[in-house]
Amino acid sequence: MAFMYKSRASILLAAIVLFSPFARAQHAPATLASEQPQEMLAAQIRTQGFACDKSLGAARDKKRFRPDYVVWVLKCSNATYRIARAPDMAAKIERVR
Repeated sequence: MAFMYKSRASILLAAIVLFSPFARAQHAPATLASEQPQEMLAAQIRTQGFACDKSLGAARDKKRFRPDYVVWVLKCSNATYRIARAPDMAAKIERVR
């Protein structure tokens, strides 16, 4: 009988961990980033002092892509930017037009 209570307790603990808000919050940012990369990139260049009134779209620059170094072209209503991103570093931003 004691074995059955330990089993129920472990199932209950697993359910609490699985459905906790912390477990769900870990997956939310990745989903949002994949849905709207232009919004994330626009926010990043604004924090680095560049103007982007309204983000219109973003595309990866496949010619400049390297592992751990992703390059995007961001179109804003007032300008177009090339954004090079590496982990744990500020983005390198270049105004294209």
